Amino acid sequence: MVDLTIKALLADAIKKMRLREYGNPYLDAQLILAHVLHKDKTFVMIHKDYTLNDDEVNTFRSLIDKRNAGYPIQYILNKQEFMGLDFYISEGVLIPRPDTENIVEAVIKIIKEKFADIDAVRILDIGAGSGAIGCSLAHFVPKAKVIGIDVSDSAVSIASTNKKKLGLSNYEIHKMDIFDDIYLDLNGFHIVVSNPPYIPADDIDGLQKEVSAYEPRIALDGGVSGLDYYIRIVRIFSKLSAEKAILALECGWNQKDNIEIIMKQTIRFDKIETIKDLSGNDRGLIGFYSRN
Repeated sequence: MVDLTIKALLADAIKKMRLREYGNPYLDAQLILAHVLHKDKTFVMIHKDYTLNDDEVNTFRSLIDKRNAGYPIQYILNKQEFMGLDFYISEGVLIPRPDTENIVEAVIKIIKEKFADIDAVRILDIGAGSGAIGCSLAHFVPKAKVIGIDVSDSAVSIASTNKKKLGLSNYEIHKMDIFDDIYLDLNGFHIVVSNPPYIPADDIDGLQKEVSAYEPRIALDGGVSGLDYYIRIVRIFSKLSAEKAILALECGWNQKDNIEIIMKQTIRFDKIETIKDLSGNDRGLIGFYSRN
């Protein structure tokens, strides 16, 4: 008789996934099994003799095969934690990364220090994706009015789901393209923030398979140099901004110097600060601007 208990199924799944390079196949298998059973991970850990029915077994094995092929665990589970909040995630949007939390935390700090006297801080999130940045800012800065824009229908739909999931009345998401002179419709923002596509086009296929094969190329491809969107965002920033504003940009670990040059050559920022990740790498820039 085939053993269809949690213990046996986990053992089989882990054995299969260990043939590939995974950080933690045991955790992935636990999470996928909990997802199939509509239980939490604790249930899977303490009910090793629980027997699955045939439908549950087939679903579990199918999802393990997908994960084993490199399909992101976040797309399987339809969730990812970001800034301590649970976001709905599915194909069509970039999976939120911890590095991006550094940008959100820096913006929140600046709002408290520099914009405390403004009753309704206006924030624009360019390339909203899942809404991780914009929704987090709306959650942690209740007095803010946050608008996210994205060119992708999937992103607009998923960000709308997260707006509802998090109960945010101060967040809006719109389908818009920054190359369509969005400043004609949007302006007066105290904060403009973006995690734009910044991978050089020729480098995408060399990324980890979970990224190159499954995450949306439109959210990765920054053109030949990886800088296309920075050039455009910086160029229109002063038309989007209020009299006093900041521009916060996430970037790749080796792009800071080039982006800073673009910023200095395009706009007279009062100062430009670098945001570092927990490893000390340069992962973002913030330009402080005042229109004189």
